[in-house]
Amino acid sequence: MARLTVRDLMDARGRHQFAMLRVETIEEAEAAARAGVELLSVPPAMLHDRRFREAAPDCFAFPGQNFYEIGGTEDFLRWAFPLYAQGADGFYCSGSLATVRALADHGLPVCGHVGLIPSKRTWTGGFKAVGKTLETAQLVWNQCRALEEAGAFAAEIEVVPHSITQAIAEKTGLFLISMGAGRGGHAQYLFSDDVLGQTRGHVPRHAKVYADFAAEYDRLQALRIDAMSRFARDVHEGDYPAPQHLVDCDPAVVDSFRDWLDGQ
Repeated sequence: MARLTVRDLMDARGRHQFAMLRVETIEEAEAAARAGVELLSVPPAMLHDRRFREAAPDCFAFPGQNFYEIGGTEDFLRWAFPLYAQGADGFYCSGSLATVRALADHGLPVCGHVGLIPSKRTWTGGFKAVGKTLETAQLVWNQCRALEEAGAFAAEIEVVPHSITQAIAEKTGLFLISMGAGRGGHAQYLFSDDVLGQTRGHVPRHAKVYADFAAEYDRLQALRIDAMSRFARDVHEGDYPAPQHLVDCDPAVVDSFRDWLDGQ
């Protein structure tokens, strides 16, 4: 399959539901690509690792990082250009509309964020759905319209009532990436940590768990502790190193070396 483009995503709106995952390791990226996941959110550093494109050559990759970790508009541009050179396909941006506009003005594909924006959750009341009232549904629509006018091609729409997402999808020109916002989005987005069952503590309502990596990690940790405990015990009791773990030389060499040492 040829690597996806922005045009491919826009042309497929309403005709194909894309799968998207946040991956944190090359191994997760490779697994996602082999599993048929088309869109990946990745730590920016991953794009500087040549192994990423070897593992996921055809996936549409968004480097994702919170705006407060990057800075203002000029900081975003300095952040984005090297990533574009390394093969980034789009850029997640939770920064200002001015930043979105600047990135878009340089021809960089920008994905904004609407609804529940975790880094800006204080404005909408914390970690809860946005769009359950007429006022907040209008807010989500206005966020989408502002992003589109600023030049974004996509928006992550997070924890918005699915019927509101559907209504927005029918009116907006954006490619909507749904995280807990229903099938009205053009892509469905989850974190690998949740899909793999390795999230400790609270699992978001919209997440679906497909494996139990946490239990497997616990099993592996128990094996680590057992193996290291037996190693420490062998050392303390003189059972390690045993003869089979040692290298030696001819006794005559040892005798000569000791005679030499005595003369030092």
